[in-house]
Amino acid sequence: MKKLTWVSLVFVFMIGLAWVSSSNGGEKPAPPAQLEPVKLPPPQMTGGRPLMEVLKDRKTSRDFKPDKLPLQVLSNLLWAADGVNRPASAMRTAPSAMNWQEIDVYVVMAEGAYLYDAKANVLQPVLAKDVRGDTGRIIQPFVKEAPLNLVYVADFSRVSVMGKVFVSEEEKLMYSSAGAGFIGQNVYLFCASEGLSTVIRGLVDKDALAKDLNLKKTQKIILAQTIGYPKAEK
Repeated sequence: MKKLTWVSLVFVFMIGLAWVSSSNGGEKPAPPAQLEPVKLPPPQMTGGRPLMEVLKDRKTSRDFKPDKLPLQVLSNLLWAADGVNRPASAMRTAPSAMNWQEIDVYVVMAEGAYLYDAKANVLQPVLAKDVRGDTGRIIQPFVKEAPLNLVYVADFSRVSVMGKVFVSEEEKLMYSSAGAGFIGQNVYLFCASEGLSTVIRGLVDKDALAKDLNLKKTQKIILAQTIGYPKAEK
C-alpha cells in the first residue's frame, strides 16, 4: 500500500512538470533585456539654418509624434547640446563655470536610459526599462509618448576650486542651473533648425528618476527636456 502511494505521488509530480513545461513551450524564461553601448555616428557639424532665422523660430511645443529619431539626428542633437567642439581640450558646445563640465546628459527613450559620453560619442547603457514617465509628472502625459527625453544631472563632486570645495551648496546649484540652461538652449536652437518640437521642464519626478538612473548622492537632477517630431496640425 505504501509502495503504491509513493508511485502515485511520483506520477502526479511528473504530470505537473509536464504541464508547466507545456505552458511555457518547454523553454526557460527569457532573461531580462540588456542594453548595449550605442556608438553614435560622427556628428555633422556643418549646414543648418542661419542663426537669426533659428532664433526667430525658436519656441516651446508639447505636441510630439512617437516616431523615433534617426541615429544621425540623435548624434547631431547631442553634439549640439553639449558635445566636444574642441577635441584638443575636450571643451564643449555649452559653457560651464571654470570648465567643471558638471552636467551629465542622460538620454531616456522607450528602450531604456543611457548616459551620453561626449568624448567617445557613445551612449553608455544605464537601465533597460522605459522610464520616460518618470522624467515628468502626471500633468505631462506627452513625456511618455515623445521618443526622447534628455535629463540634465549635475554632479557636485566636480564643483571645486583647485581641488578644494570652496563653493557653497547654493552656488553649486546656481552654477549647475545655468549650465543646464545653456545646454537646453542649444537644444532649442537645434530643434528650431531641424524642424523638431521641444520643451524644457523643471517638473520632474526627481525621486523616482534618481532611483531609475542609480544616481549618486553627489548628483542632482536639474532639468529635463522633451524632443520629438511635431504632430501634424489639424
